[in-house]
Amino acid sequence: MTKLSDTTRTKLKSVSTATVATALFKRGFRIQMIQDVHALGADQPVLVGEAFTLRYMPAREDLNKLEVFRDRAHPQRKAIEDCPPGAVLVMDSRKDARAASAGAILVTRLMQRGVAGVVTDGGFRDSAEIAKLGFPAYHHRPSAPTNLTLHQAIEINVPIGCGDAPVFPGDVILGDGDGVIVIPAHLADEIAVEAVEMTAFEDFVTEEVKKGRGIFGLYPATDEQTLVQFAAWRKKMGR
Repeated sequence: MTKLSDTTRTKLKSVSTATVATALFKRGFRIQMIQDVHALGADQPVLVGEAFTLRYMPAREDLNKLEVFRDRAHPQRKAIEDCPPGAVLVMDSRKDARAASAGAILVTRLMQRGVAGVVTDGGFRDSAEIAKLGFPAYHHRPSAPTNLTLHQAIEINVPIGCGDAPVFPGDVILGDGDGVIVIPAHLADEIAVEAVEMTAFEDFVTEEVKKGRGIFGLYPATDEQTLVQFAAWRKKMGR
């Protein structure tokens, strides 16, 4: 797994998925946003970390009984114990929330192990309990039935699709109030630098708009004077 530097991790925690989506769009990436997932906690921290993946397939009843959890090599249980500190467990549940991808006990274990967060395009059981953890967690909707009902955990740390987005192990996951986006690992450093720059400019623009200024020539900065004013604002604000 590609290791995310502390510098890049800190930069990404200061920017939004919207800004990163624009930076990715400039490079031709259009489907990196994981669709139809939502934060469980309204005040949960920003999510940043490398993707560690778990893939579910449709369950076959004779292979998916409760007894499978006795096996320490069961992919779901193993993923919970193997996901590295600082990484994000991303689960491909085939966009099917009729059965849970995991529950509060497993998510709490991830939190206690220092994992950065968890994402599924399915659902979590015990969702109200997870929401109170203060741990970055995203799902489609609450789901009470055990994962064994419909999902068979089959592979760990392989390329997956999550909410129609491609996720490769080591890709960088960023989650905020707008959702979750996947940054290809080899672009993470440059995207972080560009997103910080974009955020500074957007903060400047926001201040100007709040003062009553119109957007023509300001956003985008087609008026040369805008760039002069932005440079002065950055110097003043230490940005």
